[in-house]
Amino acid sequence: MIILVDMDDTIEHLLKAWVNGVNEKYGRCVSCDEIVSWDVSAAFPGLTHEQVYEIPMKPGFWKTVEPIEDAPEVLSRLIASGNEVYIVTATPYESIFEKMSEVLFKYFPFLSWDQVIVTSRKQLIRGDVLIDDGIHNLEGGQYKKVLMTAPHNIRFDAEAHGMIRVHNWKEVEEVINSLCASH
Repeated sequence: MIILVDMDDTIEHLLKAWVNGVNEKYGRCVSCDEIVSWDVSAAFPGLTHEQVYEIPMKPGFWKTVEPIEDAPEVLSRLIASGNEVYIVTATPYESIFEKMSEVLFKYFPFLSWDQVIVTSRKQLIRGDVLIDDGIHNLEGGQYKKVLMTAPHNIRFDAEAHGMIRVHNWKEVEEVINSLCASH
């Protein structure tokens, strides 16, 4: 199967590093669980959108981002079992090199640039499955939709929208193995 995988908050903890960065810079104590909408700045009243969104663009930020538990091992096993895995990310061009070198290729050394697709319109990419935490990326795509649980999508009824909700990478592996068996 062709498995498309989002990067931010799907295989690595962007939100955790981002919230920590904003808290540190502006003396706040917001937790990741308080980020209940796609707009991270909504959880930081008194700060502008620009103040919140500048944090992940700062040099060195991506060194603070860690992989999500089991993501490297599961992706490696999926590739070893004959699947094609592509990282599909909407990363801004200003931070793409640092993000890839400090996160993707560091923690997922079995992946290469040939397996990275940069786009904000994931519905245009063809594959059998997309694993993503962004509801907007899953809606309308011509693939099986696997929604990675995150604070901003916790209240969304994934099943009612034809999506399979997962909470961790062990569940992702079970879903993919099941889809492979029926593929």
